[in-house]
Parts: sequence; C-alpha cells; structure tokens
Amino acid sequence: MVRRELPKYQRNLIVERYQSGEGYKRISKALDIPSTSETLPRTGCPSKIDEKMRRKLVREASKRPTATLKELQEFLASTGCVLHVTTISLILHMNRLWGRVARRKPFLTKKNIQAWLRFVKTNIKSPKSM
Repeated sequence: MVRRELPKYQRNLIVERYQSGEGYKRISKALDIPSTSETLPRTGCPSKIDEKMRRKLVREASKRPTATLKELQEFLASTGCVLHVTTISLILHMNRLWGRVARRKPFLTKKNIQAWLRFVKTNIKSPKSM
C-alpha cells in the first residue's frame, strides 16, 4: 500500500480527538485511517553498488571487451567503489555480459580473401607438381 500524507483538516481532526482523550485505535477505526505502519524487513542483503555505478561498470566492460575482472575491479576502485571480483562477475552476468576476453577473429574482407587466394595460386607451388 502506498502511503500518502493526510490532508490538513484530517490531521486537525485526529489531534482534536486525541486531546479529548480518545485512543489511537478508536480514532483510526472511526476515521478509517491505518493506526500504525510497521517497517517490514527487506528481503536479502542491500546492494553493494547503486544503479549509477552498475551502469558505469557495464559501459566500461562493453567498451573494453578484453578487460579482465581484476582490471574492472581496479577501475571501480579508482571511482571509489570497492567490490569483489565475483560480485563484478555477477553484475555483468545479470546484464548478459559473459565472456571477458574478445575472441580472435581475422580481419579479412571478401576482397582480401580473393587477393590472398590469387597470391597463393601464383606464388606457391602445390606438392603434386613437385
């Protein structure tokens, strides 16, 4: 239930009834207002990192895919946030970032592949012709 502030006339009415000696339970029942609000225990531990730092970590990890978790930990430490490596890994996993090392991929376009094949055919002798 979302709590809202009571209007001024209702607050004055509550104060008047209280000063006249009426109890808080009777006042809440008569005016149909919750008598007390209890602070409920939260589920789990509070987060060690706020939303702004989480976005900064994800942005840095996306920008540098070859960065290790230790390097990301040092980056966060320089901004004033100290986290364990497994916590960083967990945050990245929640944001669908899994591998921390970029895969090796040759930078060959179709044009470069055709040029390489022409070079091989003209300059390298096949073992059958020897």
